Amino acid sequence: MLDHHQEKILAALARPDFYPHAVKALKLHQTHISIVALTGSYAYKVKKAVNLEFLDFTSLARRKYYCRREVILNRRASAGVYLGVVPITFDGDRYHLAGAGKPVEYAVKMRQLPDKLAMLQLLRRGNLDRNAVAKLARVLAQFHQSASTDGAIDSIGGWSTIKTNVEENFRQTEPFVGDFIDLHMFQIIKAATRSFLMRHKPLFDRRVKQKKIRDCHGDLRTEHIYFADGIQIIDCIEFNDRFRYSDITSDLAFLTMDLDYEDYPLVAQELLSNYLLDTKDEELLLLLDFYKCYRACIRAKVNCFYLQACRAATGRRKKLLAQTRRYLDLAYRYAVQFTRPGIWVVCGLPAAGKTSLAGALSRILGVRILHSDVVRKQLFGLPPDSHHVVPFAEGIYSEQSTALVYGKLLMMAQEEIKKGDSIILDATFARCHQRDEALRLARDLDANIVFVECTASDKTIAHRLSIRGASPSVSDARRHHLGQIRKRFEPFTDVPAEMHIGINTEISLPECLQQILSHDYVMLAHQATAAMESRAIQ
Repeated sequence: MLDHHQEKILAALARPDFYPHAVKALKLHQTHISIVALTGSYAYKVKKAVNLEFLDFTSLARRKYYCRREVILNRRASAGVYLGVVPITFDGDRYHLAGAGKPVEYAVKMRQLPDKLAMLQLLRRGNLDRNAVAKLARVLAQFHQSASTDGAIDSIGGWSTIKTNVEENFRQTEPFVGDFIDLHMFQIIKAATRSFLMRHKPLFDRRVKQKKIRDCHGDLRTEHIYFADGIQIIDCIEFNDRFRYSDITSDLAFLTMDLDYEDYPLVAQELLSNYLLDTKDEELLLLLDFYKCYRACIRAKVNCFYLQACRAATGRRKKLLAQTRRYLDLAYRYAVQFTRPGIWVVCGLPAAGKTSLAGALSRILGVRILHSDVVRKQLFGLPPDSHHVVPFAEGIYSEQSTALVYGKLLMMAQEEIKKGDSIILDATFARCHQRDEALRLARDLDANIVFVECTASDKTIAHRLSIRGASPSVSDARRHHLGQIRKRFEPFTDVPAEMHIGINTEISLPECLQQILSHDYVMLAHQATAAMESRAIQ
């Protein structure tokens, strides 16, 4: 709602003769916090005199201050768009834009960008290619890397503030539960979010130490990105530092969530993959679904504000209600994804790089590893690094002994999954029946599963096995075993494609991790969504 004073200003903004320049096509647009006038060449934004708890524009001094903040902050990611702050004056008879009289309001003046060059419009017309997406990823990576960070930003963007923001969002949404928000879905999202925050506090704290908390954009959506004279990113949050000081993942999550909402998940994945190539920040994948859920909840809440304000506008209400439900569906899907435990089966021939890769994954994911070689030695009462020389497939490596080892391995994995923890299995998994048992375990426990098959050339594997033979190792596989092991290794034709990724470990370990985590993110999301849909059908 506008007060009497701003109603008159709205009427003035609607007149072409109000502007001291030619008006090509005048359009007015309102949000819950602003009035935007589009004139063809320039856009003017006036802040509404509202107090919504998370922002306070009730005084003229505050509105002037935040207009200036908007210009300064948005110039970080745009060039020649934010032209300044202009007063709206009143001479006792009429309102003027930067004219005679006393300033009674302020507006942000911007160069109006062509709608047809907005990211969403380009996507809808099929005019945004992979090169443009890669360029946007680089621009975002550079923006985040150059964004301010210090102790004050860390303190506002740390775990405590994230928890405060999340709880505030839930509290502000609760009045709409039952009317616009489904109670059951809201309760699940809330419980999942709170659980994730409590279980992963060390991860959030680590992000602070790694300087991943920055002065970000805060409202990064497709409608705020234009491919005009390069890339222009506009409309960051200026009214509350707490919403802008955040993990860079939160910024990226808003944009990828928006792409999911608009039915461009493949573009979201392309953007994410390129962003990871530029930043090498694979750890953000651990937080992405959490922040996507949070961002979807924010959009649902904002829509509820609109719904509350337009009860009589039936057509507009139906559209808003459908949008709100879609945002809530997305939030629910993300919540399922980040709470559903996963099994990473890191497998392949001996010396294919399984253990090194599993160890690196464990450090990034904060997940326990179960090594089949260690389990085997423990089952038979042997020291882990003892070299047990027996003929191939005999003794502790016989079919019966190996069956015991894999049975124990999966039993231990089951215990972790039942606790709600993910797990990494480091084992050859050479036989189809061994992989089938792991797949069955995942189905029975409603867990995600991804087989990471490590590969390398014969020359590389032989070289690694030669090195292994010269030093103590928990694995007893040696170079002379390779031919027999390879003959027994059954191809991965039994594992669904969405649950299998092949990794050539002859590339660098960081490159391996980037490939695995970006692919695993998509695979695990796909599995969680399929499981959720399956439960809904049942």
